[in-house]
Amino acid sequence: MVKEPVRILIVGGGYVGMYTALRLQRKLKPELNRGEVEITVVSPDPYMTYQPFLPEAAAGLISPRHVVVPLRRVLDRCRIVVGEAHSIDHAKRTATLSTLATAEEGAGTEQITYDELVLAPGSVSRALPIPGLADYAIGFKTIEEAIGLRNHVIEQMDIASSTRDPAIRDAALTFVFVGGGYAGVEALGELEDMARYAARYYHNVNADDMKWILVEASNRILPEVGEEMGKYTVTQLRRRNIDVRLETRLDSCADRIAVLSDGARFPTRTVVWTAGVKPHPILAATDLPLNGRGRLKCTAELTVDGAPHAWAAGDAAAVPDVTVGEPGKETAPNAQHAVRQAKVLGDNIAHSLREEPLETYSHKYVGSVASLGLHKGVAHVYGRKLKGYPAWFMHRVYHLSRVPTFNRKARVLAEWTLAGLFKREIVSLGSLEHPRAEFELAAGGKHPIDPKLDPKLDPKGSS
Repeated sequence: MVKEPVRILIVGGGYVGMYTALRLQRKLKPELNRGEVEITVVSPDPYMTYQPFLPEAAAGLISPRHVVVPLRRVLDRCRIVVGEAHSIDHAKRTATLSTLATAEEGAGTEQITYDELVLAPGSVSRALPIPGLADYAIGFKTIEEAIGLRNHVIEQMDIASSTRDPAIRDAALTFVFVGGGYAGVEALGELEDMARYAARYYHNVNADDMKWILVEASNRILPEVGEEMGKYTVTQLRRRNIDVRLETRLDSCADRIAVLSDGARFPTRTVVWTAGVKPHPILAATDLPLNGRGRLKCTAELTVDGAPHAWAAGDAAAVPDVTVGEPGKETAPNAQHAVRQAKVLGDNIAHSLREEPLETYSHKYVGSVASLGLHKGVAHVYGRKLKGYPAWFMHRVYHLSRVPTFNRKARVLAEWTLAGLFKREIVSLGSLEHPRAEFELAAGGKHPIDPKLDPKLDPKGSS
């Protein structure tokens, strides 16, 4: 009788999903060639986003297409399914998902079966019930959000340059960032740098006219780089006239007015929300064990505790940190752990199929780097603390070495080189969000977009 191939299902195409599949392609190459193993990757996007480059993409220093890695090119031995997983019944080894095809067919969802499950859906933005947040704020986790934010910032400068109303001008030139982690600080630093440069091309907008505000609920920013480097970062941002408010929360942004817990009120057209993440909702739609924070309970071998043939890593997994010797301590949900865990995860699945002993995930802390804009940064790498240009250079070297594929490395390096030789591009391409609008207007004689649905056309809405 012909033996059925082992079906490996990977849910998620981010760091863990892509790197695990890539590792499995290498480790299980003989089995794949013999048709003994099938690997399916389910991801809502046909690409993996290298998130550390989002701030530079938003600032126009890297092309958006070079921040993403196409899954079909990298995972040529895997079946790529562009779709969304809605629930998983691990007891029956089935996953329910929807794809573009199911939507066209009107089928709604479809079920696929598997033998080994890798859950790596990552995380989503943690939105709090703050008035106006869902209506006016923008996140910073995807390439679409990063490019949309770049277009938005330049559009606000265009509005400020064109209006005679001082209230509209003030709101357009006020930018509020909520969250003092990597995403918030790096996005603020890069975009402020870009806007300061762009201001030289406006006859009536100066860099000093803009208000940049960073709101952080704790008493420090960038905790990953250490307390000393965090304090240095606050000092450097304030020297750039950036208003850093620690131990402060956003209470409301309704009616386009940012109200802070310290009583300050800022009319603004821009609120960027980077205040943390939470586990992906798919985890709650499974029969797998979760901890109190909604993450999968995992072992140090990256198996889901008490669920044979289920594996997890990254943001979705609560993995014990065996290096600290402290019971209950878990590895941090960051990219550094995700990439390392994916390699061990891929190896362990191969070991499991070959009935070999599993490896334990342990790590050695390398350090952290953060960019604060062009030629500015902080770093804490292998115990050494760097500031300014050396830290910024270390940031670029580190992430260039980590971005997947030689193709991407070469393209990013070429763009950095060209950016150093020529001036920045400061063009807003906001019309990309509605590419058919102009033609529909010409063909139909009326604007195809209802202002109630598109805030850009509503003077009271968010841009």
